[in-house]
Amino acid sequence: MSSIKHFTRIKTSKEFNGVYKHSTKTWHTPYFVLFFKKNDEYKVGFVASKKIGNAVHRNRAKRLLRAHFIENIDLLSQGSYVLVAKPALIEENYQTTRKTYLHTLKKLI
Repeated sequence: MSSIKHFTRIKTSKEFNGVYKHSTKTWHTPYFVLFFKKNDEYKVGFVASKKIGNAVHRNRAKRLLRAHFIENIDLLSQGSYVLVAKPALIEENYQTTRKTYLHTLKKLI
């Protein structure tokens, strides 16, 4: 029986800025930017700005990032994560972005 990792959401701009400013690792891909700050708890935040498009596109981008995150939750180490969507994310298919996400996790860990 494996242990389930529980994540809390990053909600306030203060928490987001803390991860942005003090991130120990940052990884840029064509589809998203991943900020990682090592600490004692598991926290995650998903961001999609108006550069992505209208509300439908922004929500879809965040859903895709959330799906990748939950699917590979066992590979993650303890810390705070912020994933920022890029416009190319909504134009690409799920399998391609999944492959990029897995490659990013391997580089991160």
